[in-house]
Amino acid sequence: MHSSDDDFEFRIMNPPTSFSIQDDVEEQILSPLSCLREFESYWLLEFDLPLVEKDDISVLIDENTLTVQANLKEVYSQDTHGYHAEFKSFEKSITLPPKIDADKITAQFSNERLFINIPKIRSGHKIKIE
Repeated sequence: MHSSDDDFEFRIMNPPTSFSIQDDVEEQILSPLSCLREFESYWLLEFDLPLVEKDDISVLIDENTLTVQANLKEVYSQDTHGYHAEFKSFEKSITLPPKIDADKITAQFSNERLFINIPKIRSGHKIKIE
């Protein structure tokens, strides 16, 4: 098989990284792992927040968005494929499910995990049968 130099195309590509697409390397903010699970009467939202103290966590609700922010107790450094990044905090926003009782949301922090209990609003009403 004959090939010439014209058969090749060179592309310069950035090396792959293991930083999350949601991590903000420039602002030094990590996006924590999270999980939203549905139960009969509530939703349970969980965040992994290693290197965080309870007093350094903030949970904010704005309309239908819940945002968790937390400052790390020490700078977290990561070297991946020749890139170096340092992170000082976590931040993640989640769109809340519909039909929730935002006034009754509670949160608990234990073993580097934040648990947010989001009660559902029960729609409809029971009809008495005579």
